[in-house]
Amino acid sequence: MKNISISIFLILISVTVSAHEVRPAYFSITQITDSTYRVVWKVPAMGDAIPKIYPTLPASWLVNEEKSFLLPGNLRRTYSIQTKELLGGNNLYFEGLEKTLIDVMVTIKMLDGSQYTTILKPANPMYIIPTIPDRWNVVKTYVTLGIEHILSGIDHLLFVLALLLITKGFTRLVKTITAFTIAHSITLSMATLGVVGLPGPPVEATIALSIVFLAVELIHYYRGVEGYTVRFPWIVAFTFGLLHGFGFASALVQVGLPQTEIPTALLFFNVGVELGQLMFVAVVLGLIWASLKIKISWPEWVKWVPPYAIGSIAAFWLIERIVGF
Repeated sequence: MKNISISIFLILISVTVSAHEVRPAYFSITQITDSTYRVVWKVPAMGDAIPKIYPTLPASWLVNEEKSFLLPGNLRRTYSIQTKELLGGNNLYFEGLEKTLIDVMVTIKMLDGSQYTTILKPANPMYIIPTIPDRWNVVKTYVTLGIEHILSGIDHLLFVLALLLITKGFTRLVKTITAFTIAHSITLSMATLGVVGLPGPPVEATIALSIVFLAVELIHYYRGVEGYTVRFPWIVAFTFGLLHGFGFASALVQVGLPQTEIPTALLFFNVGVELGQLMFVAVVLGLIWASLKIKISWPEWVKWVPPYAIGSIAAFWLIERIVGF
């Protein structure tokens, strides 16, 4: 257990430090009339530090009514463009993107309900707007978006990490991860489709509270007291997984779904979330296996680092999110 604790703590530190490196930027064009479009450009920011990425539009597009808003965590610019030509075949270029680690989510919504969606990587900062929406591109985009969202969702990963540490036995672990997956897939789908909905700030605060709960249960477990989570981890995972699903949905609602490919986009965003989650679980289990193979005499106090670190970070988030209501 000592070796496991130090390995997991190292994961925790590395994940926390890199939390904001994978946040994507968003660029959307929404058709308003036959010749008028609304543009929203949102780029992640760390305080006043804003990445130097500049969308470059075709020279024939007339840009006006530009507005900028520096919000917590991002810079948001909105403006309108006018053009009588079709968008298909035109190039969008994001100057400076190649000098960053940031991806750009591009979404174009037309009056007829068609939607074009893609993710641009720093190595390829140009996008040629297609003339016909591509289903395969929707699949790739939303799988990628799902993976990036779960891997940048440190609160969700800490919850999964605590579940891994407190669940005994491979069979129980499979049941627990499956229960969490089913639960958040249900609420993610329902919330994205507008069937149910909860206010974002209370959901985010409750997600932090769920992590605090698991950290306390883990501390009791290390002291020899088997709480409800140790005995029925799949029930706890399913219950809190329903709340985590609302958290996943908030990101997807923000990006939007292509109106002609809603089932495909929703399905493969879910697939991406699960792939990212399985990647994280595989890394954790791999380090646990490695720590068991390497026999090092760790101090007794080391095993207490992960539960208290997880609980402290989650408690900070809980207070921060409640204050932000």
